[in-house]
Amino acid sequence: MRLVVKRYWITPRGWPADMELTLAAIADLHVCEPYMPAARVAELVAATNALKPDVTVLLGDYIGTHHFVTRRLEPQEWSEPLGQLTAPLGVYSILGNHDWWHPLAPGMQPDGARAMRRTLEGVGIPVLENDAVRLEKDGRGFWLVGLGDQIAHILGPGMFRGVDDLPAALAQVDDGSPVILLAHEPDIFPTVPARVSLTLAGHTHGGQVRVMGYSPIVPSAYGNRYAYGLVAERGRTMIVSGGLGTSVVPMRLGVPPELVLVHLGGLPGPLT
Repeated sequence: MRLVVKRYWITPRGWPADMELTLAAIADLHVCEPYMPAARVAELVAATNALKPDVTVLLGDYIGTHHFVTRRLEPQEWSEPLGQLTAPLGVYSILGNHDWWHPLAPGMQPDGARAMRRTLEGVGIPVLENDAVRLEKDGRGFWLVGLGDQIAHILGPGMFRGVDDLPAALAQVDDGSPVILLAHEPDIFPTVPARVSLTLAGHTHGGQVRVMGYSPIVPSAYGNRYAYGLVAERGRTMIVSGGLGTSVVPMRLGVPPELVLVHLGGLPGPLT
């Protein structure tokens, strides 16, 4: 039940050094009782709003489904608090694998995440699924690009089919403004082009157990390479959030629940 605010001050490649923007990221809520009840969601919303970000993004996995859940929340119990998120440039979301794999609530059938999309958009939070939106801060533009989930459909043990289409999403970017990519799973990163200034991801929970910078189990084909934090490779930059909820087992060690606040610009040069 701890909460930390993890702040990053960066000027990634392709982002103008004199263009300052603050972005809050909420990842992996996994709402359920007793670990992420509606009251806890409301507290997280208040904490995020208090950071006064220019834009807030939600990085997927809104529902909790592990075996230790005592009650699944009804959609309105957690969506109404999320609808209280405020930011001058808006609040945007993407979907995660759990939003595809599981029904939205008990008694419902999986429906390809359509009910999840309706729930978020019903409280004023647009869902970007292979979509791009252009925003402006102080008259200067930038793009938010939301990627479809990369493991949306389970085909068999360890086999998945995604709904992600990065080329189609980036094709909607029709000017030279910098791009921020929202991706639930970090594994897309090696194929992200240099055109993208920053990738934001969740999914891994930092491994949920992390000792001296190492996570024994990471739900990524790249293991600890993309488990958590700031990743800089070949002039490209990604931040992987440790998230807020839990999956499989309700335990965190060495990676407390976190809100991410990214301060873009205001620094002299890009990461390498």
